[in-house]
Order: sequence, then structure tokens, then C-alpha cells
Amino acid sequence: MSVTTAASARVVADLPFLAAQLHDDRTAWRSKVGDRWVDRSFTEVAEWVMDLASGLVQRGIAPGDRVAVLANTRPEWSAVELAVLAAGGVVVPIYPSSAAEECAWIISDSGAVLLIAENAEQRAKVESIRSDVPDLREIIGMDGGLDELASEGRTSPQPAELDARRAAIDPDSPSVIIYTSGTTGPPKGCVLTHTNWLTMCRLTEELSYVVPDDVVYLFLPLAHVFAQIVHLSAMYVGATLAFHGGDPARIVPELAEVNPTFLPSVPRIFEKVYTAATAGVPEDKLKQAVHIGLSVRRLRAAGQPVPPELEAGFAQVEPVFARVRAIFGGRLRQALSGAAPISVEVLEFFSAAGVPVLEGYGMSESTGVGTVNTLHRHRLGSVGAFGVAGLDLRIAEDGEILMRGPHVFAGYWNNPEATAAVLTDGWLHTGDLGEVDEDGFVKITGRKKDIIITAGGKNIAPANVENQLRQSRWVSHAVVYGDRRPYLVALITLDQDEIVPWAAERGLPTDIPSLAAAPEVRELIQGVVDEANSHFARVSQVKRFAILDRDLTQDTGELTPTLKVKRNVVHTTHAQRYDELYG
Repeated sequence: MSVTTAASARVVADLPFLAAQLHDDRTAWRSKVGDRWVDRSFTEVAEWVMDLASGLVQRGIAPGDRVAVLANTRPEWSAVELAVLAAGGVVVPIYPSSAAEECAWIISDSGAVLLIAENAEQRAKVESIRSDVPDLREIIGMDGGLDELASEGRTSPQPAELDARRAAIDPDSPSVIIYTSGTTGPPKGCVLTHTNWLTMCRLTEELSYVVPDDVVYLFLPLAHVFAQIVHLSAMYVGATLAFHGGDPARIVPELAEVNPTFLPSVPRIFEKVYTAATAGVPEDKLKQAVHIGLSVRRLRAAGQPVPPELEAGFAQVEPVFARVRAIFGGRLRQALSGAAPISVEVLEFFSAAGVPVLEGYGMSESTGVGTVNTLHRHRLGSVGAFGVAGLDLRIAEDGEILMRGPHVFAGYWNNPEATAAVLTDGWLHTGDLGEVDEDGFVKITGRKKDIIITAGGKNIAPANVENQLRQSRWVSHAVVYGDRRPYLVALITLDQDEIVPWAAERGLPTDIPSLAAAPEVRELIQGVVDEANSHFARVSQVKRFAILDRDLTQDTGELTPTLKVKRNVVHTTHAQRYDELYG
């Protein structure tokens, strides 16, 4: 007699129904309603998905139809996605921060026939460009319209039709089309198949990233591939997924309420906690505390005795480390940082504190995964190793990272030219530069298109210098420039949360434009630049810099929805500042 397991899933659309069989009344999703957390069991989630999927069939959604979702991360987002897949459709996520024109492009390019909008504001955004998206037949709001859709499904359930549709899905057919952030040109739709996602789910289970007893806190946008991996993998293994309540200022307080055991995040959250925890601690004492913490934890992990003098030193710093663990809820088994680089100093600090933060690497075109660090095999400062679950990787002659395996996407939607440019003989050309050490761990060294070639012919990866500058608590963003120029310069923005209290203590103005021009701030940032420069050869050092009177933002087009810098926009917008730095 065959035993039902998550591995029985043939397509992603099977997951909620298999999970209900396997995990029944265990908690699948947890979400904030007012001041309290409300749980939904795996069975309740499957019933909700079935109702919504039946409603979609009633509304005329056919197999292969694209359905766009424009909303922040919340249970309704996940339920809609699973329902669309159960109805045989294809999900098209859109960032809620996207401008109307960006929404129009994605809806039009994907040919979406239905859009699920979070609220009246998002609905109005799409209504304003309705004439530009002729294929869009209907907009349904999550605030009311979704309940109506589910009610229609309960009134006229379609179990036989939905079973037939799921059985007819080709595992290698599109399931989700994720549009890239578009750092250059309009976004391209990455076609991710059912096989792609199930590969990620099995990898997550194999490497114990998410385990059945985990409580996973998700604040990342579900329009991003990283959040999609987490959401689907939690369903696959039977973990509890706790959804962010919606207020960015409440992320850290909610960690203390949810007490997660697994936290997927972007570097900025860890950097903020690191900055707050180490503020005022002399550099030599911080390094000593981290060294002691790392030494003790490595010995304990290896089952070796800790020397008495080392144990005594650890006892002195452990109260500080305990407070760090408490910030994350006190139960964190591991955290995963992705979507952007994070410094090894930050990783070492959290490891010493008993909060293992592992770094991974991937892109939308590789279903978010390419290399992995695990608790049992990792190297801080690397993005991990490859070779598991069919994940293949090699370095091309020019240093570019190439990937191959069941995680590589099917291509760009409606864009065979762009697909041919990145897929060659099954190998995905990532555009990232990297190197592999003798133990198989990969280190990212830059982006091919970002490489600066100075007037002297030297090749420099600006990200290395920028990441070092951003380790300062005073710096929000740093953009290095110098292509065909005699030396490097940088534009720097101030971290308002850190610089304003510092300025107030000294009787300085507390508005960013005034602080950007203040000599005291200039001196402070000069120290940051000098410290960063000490890590690099002279050719890679920043010779001059300017402090901008505002931060980079999505509204100005300088940042993507995942907060990556759009260099071409920054360079164009601030061209005069660059000229002044070379004047």
C-alpha cells in the first residue's frame, strides 16, 4: 500500500490538498487580526483554497490563464496563489509599490485576464491604466471581493473539475511568472514551472532549511522569489507560516510575539539589529567578544571541552548575546539572508551570539537558489556550495557564474531573444562574477555589467567597496562611480534613524538636507570612508565623496522594489554631482 507524502506532489497545485491529508488540524498559517494572532489549520487552508478555486472556475478562469496579484504579503495572497494554481492557472505577482505604468506593463505583457487587488488604492491604480490592458477582464478586491469569490465556490463547488485540471497540468508548464526588478529596461517575466518549485521544496526539506515543527516568520514580499520559496516550502514540509502584520515598524516587535525558529530575511534587518546591539562598544572589545563567542560555539558543536578561561570570558559576554537572541524571539534555529550581500563581520557577530545567519545565492531565473550554506556545512563570507539536488555550477573563463539544473527557469515570457541571451546549452548565464575555493564554496565578486574600468585600465567591482561603506551605522546607501575616470568617487546617503539622534545630542539640525551639508557630518563620514578604504588597494579606494540631501527611493526610480540600487538611474540623476567631484 502506498503512503501519501509531500513527495507525492506531481505539481505545485497538489500541495495544499496533500498537506491537509498529512497534517490535518496542525497550524498551517498564523496571521495578525487586530491585536491577536489567529491560526488556520492545514485542513482549513485546503478548504479555503478549494472554495476560491471553484469560484475562479465559475468566473471563467481557464487552464493556462494568467491571474495577477497586486498586494502585500498576507494569507489572502498565498490562498489566491494556491487557488489559481489549483484551477490550472498561472500566477503573476506584482509588487504593491509598483507605479501604475509598471503595473500596466506587467499585466499587458503577461496577458493577465484577472487581477486580485489588495485594497481600493491598488484597485484605483489599475483602473487608471485599464485602457492599456485590454486582456484584463476583471479586478477583484481582497477586501470583500475575495469573500464573495469563496462564497460562490462554496455554493457551487467544482471538485471533479479541479481534480481533472490538476491531473492535466504538465509539470514543466508555467506556474508563476515573476517579473524581474528591471534595473535596466522594462521588467522581464521569468517563467517558473511546477518542476522548478517542487525542486526547491525538496531541496529545502533535504537540507533542513525548514522542518515540520518550525514556525517561519514571513515579511518578505510574495512578489519576490525568496518569499515564494519560503511560502511553498513551509506548505510542503508542514511548518507553520506566520505572516507579517503589514506595518514595517512592527517587524522586530512581531518577532518577539511569534518566536520563530526560522527567519528568511534581507541583510538590512540583520544590519539594523547589529548596529543597535554594537552601538557604543569599542571595536577591540567587540572583536574580542565575537572571537570568544565563535570559539566557544565551535568547540561545543564539535563536542569538545571548553577551557575554563574561555568559559569565563564567555560568561561575561553571554548576557549581551542573550539580548540579541531575545530580539529574534529567543527560539531562532537559523536565519537565511538573501537578495543582497551581507558582510562577514555581521555574520560572525550573529553566529557568536547563537543566531546562525546563513547566506545563500540565487536569482529569479534560478528559482531563487544556486548555492547554499547549511548549519552543518557553511563558510561565513561565502554564499555557499553547490552540487546538491542537481544544482550544478561552474565559472566561465571571464569569471561569470553559470548554473544548470532543475532549478533553472524555462525562459522569459514572450521574449525569446532575451532567453537566448542567458540560456546556452542548458547553462544559465547569471551576469554575476564569482570564484570557487578549494572546498567548493562560492564567493560573489561583482556584476559583469557593473565592473568599473578606470582611465588607467583597472577593473574594479564597485559592490565590494559599497558593501564596506554600508557597514557604517551612519550610511544608508553608497554608490561608487569611476568608469573611464582617473579615480573612484562615491555618493553617500545618511541613515536617518541613526544620524538624527546623533545630531540632536550635539545640538545640530535634525533635518537631512542640513545635516548633509554640516561640517561635523562631513568629518564623520570622512572617517567612514577612510576606514572602508583601509580594506582595499589604492586603485579601489574612494578618493572623493558627496553626501546627498535625501535617501535613494523607489519613488525616484533609484531603487527596485527589493531595494537594489538602479545604477544607471542614480548616475543619470546625479550626473552633476559626479562632475563636481571630478572638478
